[in-house]
Amino acid sequence: MNKAILCGFVGADPTIRYVESRPVAEFSLATREPARTGPKGNPIPERTEWHRIVMWDANAEFAEKYIRKGARLLVEGQLRTRIWEDRAAIKHTVTEIYVSTFELLPKGQ
Repeated sequence: MNKAILCGFVGADPTIRYVESRPVAEFSLATREPARTGPKGNPIPERTEWHRIVMWDANAEFAEKYIRKGARLLVEGQLRTRIWEDRAAIKHTVTEIYVSTFELLPKGQ
């Protein structure tokens, strides 16, 4: 099973592009683990992870109209990894969340 569920804050307004007339929205989402104390009393600092989010079709159209930087978002989807080579023949790898469902949440912690 390939399923990812994330709750976090949008890092930038979505960018919209079209692939064969289908809209695609892409943006970053930050999730965080709060600071805590480890089992031996050692402090563990807060940790933030950044994720690449991809939405297609109606989800992309919603993202274009309503999702903005700083919005709190719950997304559910699949992990997909892409590999490509740039003009300098350097290979790049990126893992993205392809969203199937999402919910725009009220601001707060």
